[in-house]
Amino acid sequence: MTQTELEKLIHDISNNIFKKPFIDEVRFNNRLRTTGGRYIPSQRVIELNPKYYTELGYDEFVGIIKHELCHYHLHIEGKGYQHRDPEFKQLLKETNSPRHCNPLPSIQKEYRYKYQCTNCGYIYPRKKRMNLKQYRCGKCKGTLILLQGNHP
Repeated sequence: MTQTELEKLIHDISNNIFKKPFIDEVRFNNRLRTTGGRYIPSQRVIELNPKYYTELGYDEFVGIIKHELCHYHLHIEGKGYQHRDPEFKQLLKETNSPRHCNPLPSIQKEYRYKYQCTNCGYIYPRKKRMNLKQYRCGKCKGTLILLQGNHP
């Protein structure tokens, strides 16, 4: 997607769904890693992660744009535009915008270790090794065993 296509898309979504014009700047930001996009109120700029378009597709990307436009339009109107504000939550519902974006498949966590509770059977995937003498199950306080990975 080119910059002009992105600008046309965001203008169309703003006019059709929010019934308000988008008059500020939108751009791709390749350095965003864990988020689909962000709105910078001091600059009135929306930055979007292009990896979400390439990896998760058009529909997910449109959801991210709608989410950021909720921040944008509420900020412009002087209303609560942060995630915790009731106006923001209400506008998300009205526009059918997602509250959070899905994680990128390319940065999914790789777990080296898998532990299981001997009492309730709950499985704990972990990146780092755990000391089984020191930790117990958080659900039922049962003892843990190693299912996957290697302990010295």
